[in-house]
Amino acid sequence: MNSHANSPLSDDAFVIAGKTYRSRLLTGTGKFTDLEQTRLATEAAGAEIVTVAIRRSNIGQNPGEPNLLDVLPPDRYTILPNTAGCYTADDAVRTCRLARELLDGHTLVKLEVLGDQRTLFPDVVQTLAAAETLVKDGFDVMVYTSDDPLLAKRLEEIGCVAVMPLAAPIGSGLGIQNRWNLVEIVENAKVPIIVDAGVGTASDAAIAMELGCDGVLMNTAIAGARNPVLMAHAMKLAIEAGRAAFKAGRIPRKRFASASSPVDGLIG
Repeated sequence: MNSHANSPLSDDAFVIAGKTYRSRLLTGTGKFTDLEQTRLATEAAGAEIVTVAIRRSNIGQNPGEPNLLDVLPPDRYTILPNTAGCYTADDAVRTCRLARELLDGHTLVKLEVLGDQRTLFPDVVQTLAAAETLVKDGFDVMVYTSDDPLLAKRLEEIGCVAVMPLAAPIGSGLGIQNRWNLVEIVENAKVPIIVDAGVGTASDAAIAMELGCDGVLMNTAIAGARNPVLMAHAMKLAIEAGRAAFKAGRIPRKRFASASSPVDGLIG
């Protein structure tokens, strides 16, 4: 059901690689207790795009194991294969090509090339190299990167269909650590900017949207919550509220009070 059908945001299109989506919340499929919890949380989030780590999830490459696509069917969700666990451009490119084979020519991928096992920060040099190769190979690349505005612009210029700067290290739950970098990225972008990594709770997601980001991708914040399905619902509401607040235009910050009711003409 389209929750925006009769809302002020009903014409607020979110377009990735030429396809329009209603939900601006993208969710991961790892770290849940089982496939049923994955299904329930994804539904509660209202997500339409779900990421799948090709190196860690079975989407058909292991015929004897439970298949994620049985609970998140591609006719209902846009499956976004990602290159989690890759530390070189070559590995990432190879993983994307495997995903394309497994998903019958599917070209939308999430590129991430990590540079450090402790922080999981992106290796931006390898990321740039992989992005160039994948774009030339016909992939629609959504790319995980640092919150460097110059790098974000370069990835857009290469031809990535969305740029996904981190808010904080993957799985840290620290929330947005450098909001001004994100604003700089958003204001100079001609492709969707999606915060990826670091969200901890609903207020973090709302802030990302209030800053003007086009969407948020999260996994640990939902899957690691005490009640993942309830947290998924909270994140759905936070994304919608944050987007509405951004579109509405907040009042400027002031040092002093400003009465809500007029003071002129008060009965003396």
